[in-house]
Amino acid sequence: MTEETPATPEATPAAAGPDVPPDRLAISPRSPYFNQDVLMRGVGIRFKGVVRTNIEEYSISEGWVRVQAGKTMDRHGQPLTLKLNGPVEAWFEDLGENPPVAKA
Repeated sequence: MTEETPATPEATPAAAGPDVPPDRLAISPRSPYFNQDVLMRGVGIRFKGVVRTNIEEYSISEGWVRVQAGKTMDRHGQPLTLKLNGPVEAWFEDLGENPPVAKA
């Protein structure tokens, strides 16, 4: 038996396709979709054709974003959010001009 291991797709992330943000991401550390490494790169969000900077969470495949509802807080001190439906596009801001865009 030899110790050769075939190259698996998981072992080569560069061949996985363009560098785009995950399908779902949240900025709250309490969320299971929180990813600090991705957030540190900077993620741009376009919702219904408008670039938004106040997004708390998004899902590209399901077509929604969560935004904070004013300064209102719940009983645990977390901001109340509204879920808005529509087309969502996301990209990494650190890739410069014309980065690959993730959209549904």
